Amino acid sequence: MQQTAFCYRCGSNHPIEEMRQILTKSGKRLRCIISIEAAKVGKDVREAYGRLETESNKATSKFNKSFKQT
Repeated sequence: MQQTAFCYRCGSNHPIEEMRQILTKSGKRLRCIISIEAAKVGKDVREAYGRLETESNKATSKFNKSFKQT
């Protein structure tokens, strides 16, 4: 069985090999390589992605509400 660890940043479990120990204000924590690499892109790219996700979530919510009312 593959050992996993919880990534405090993305909230998912990942294989230990994909994790790195990061020093935070509250001590040492584990963070996945994916979230570390994602943080290296520019702020404008992250904000654009956030806006797209927000729009997608709103559309999904609207669809679910209309589906439940039927």
